[in-house]
Amino acid sequence: MTRICLIGAGPSGMSMLYNLAKMKEQGKHIPDVVCYEKQSDCGGLWNFDWRTGVDEHGEPIHGSMYHHLWSNNPKECLELPDYTFDRHFGKAIPSFLPREVILDYLSGRWKTVNATKFVRLNTIVKNVVYNSDKDNFTVWARDQVEDKDLPLEQFSHIVVATGHFSVPNTPYFKGVETFPGRVLHSHDFRDAREFKGKQLLVIGSSYSAEDILLQCVKFGAKSIVCSSRSGPMGFKWPAQIQERPLLEKIEGQTVFFKDGTSTEVDAIIYCTGYKHTFSFLPDNLRLQTENRFYPPNLYKGIVWIKTGNNKLMYIGMQNQFYSMTMFDVQSFWACRVILGEKTLPEKDTMEADITRWTQKLERVTSIAQAMDFQTKYVMDLCRDSGYQYNLDVKDILNDWDQKKRESIITYRDNVFKSKFTGTVSCKPPKPFMAAFEDSLDSFCKLNLH
Repeated sequence: MTRICLIGAGPSGMSMLYNLAKMKEQGKHIPDVVCYEKQSDCGGLWNFDWRTGVDEHGEPIHGSMYHHLWSNNPKECLELPDYTFDRHFGKAIPSFLPREVILDYLSGRWKTVNATKFVRLNTIVKNVVYNSDKDNFTVWARDQVEDKDLPLEQFSHIVVATGHFSVPNTPYFKGVETFPGRVLHSHDFRDAREFKGKQLLVIGSSYSAEDILLQCVKFGAKSIVCSSRSGPMGFKWPAQIQERPLLEKIEGQTVFFKDGTSTEVDAIIYCTGYKHTFSFLPDNLRLQTENRFYPPNLYKGIVWIKTGNNKLMYIGMQNQFYSMTMFDVQSFWACRVILGEKTLPEKDTMEADITRWTQKLERVTSIAQAMDFQTKYVMDLCRDSGYQYNLDVKDILNDWDQKKRESIITYRDNVFKSKFTGTVSCKPPKPFMAAFEDSLDSFCKLNLH
């Protein structure tokens, strides 16, 4: 009997449930599906939790969301073709949106098919075992509200959609343990107002570093030094931000860099990325990878080919330029496989396909090439699954990247055109660096009247 265990009710997991529900509307027989979600609501990364460290149940905090976060790429890059922003909001809105607005949009799509009815909230998966003799999986989950283990359940398929921005990667620098100021990872960053008037060191050159630098300047940080291993990000930063080589050591409040320079800081923020961590999976089922555009041992970036008889799948585990639309076509492809509408090839064919994509990735040396690589991956899934929409937004991504290079301060003030409706977004009522209100209510008052 086909029975699906879906782990995680963020954008990836909810896309899986949405696609299953839409297939049922088309008259297809849909197997039983149970979605376990450790948080108290659906939405994954897009939920905000004021806590850091552990949650109310003593479990590690999942989300890395902070106050005043706005999307760092235009909504036209993540717009879902069968549920557009025009449909949800009823009119043109700006291209760059605050967190609550994006979550409201995603929730609107899920509500059209009542996808949340499959979700068991506040329930954490503790262990998954593949039973080779029965060709199925045993799942041990725990109800966090009742504080009790649930009866063991059997499933034919496991779909892991827990994301990979929850377990911080925190490298050690000599002297950090004696630094007298605040030291935190971006996972625990909650509000840039904490650092008003402060001198900061930000370590890293990822999207989180880029955004936290701007957030802290926006809300009044005195000065920021950004230190990274990979070199300058190449943006035209405001005067408060300087870039330096990698941090070498810390003595008191003084931080020293590999070029021999030093400065005093009040706080240190690590923006050094995350680890793919799946503590509920044994080694033979666990994806072990860095943040890559094509993770190893996943056919089509989805099916785990090592063990589990191709019945363990991962959704949304790639490094990302595409996000919501990639999750959606991955989920659609996975649903078709599970429903028996697509047959997987032999293992050697799948391994050869993984090798082909991996070799392509090895030739990627620039952001433009990385965007092209992921566009080709997404479009390959569209063709292979029969997904009815063209998700290619490479032209929008290239335009967005160019505007960032022109001005990191003003790129969120630009407008873009929807691929699916042709609607050109409206100009935001305030420039991003002057927009201090980010709630759904304030956004609607400014944009929907």
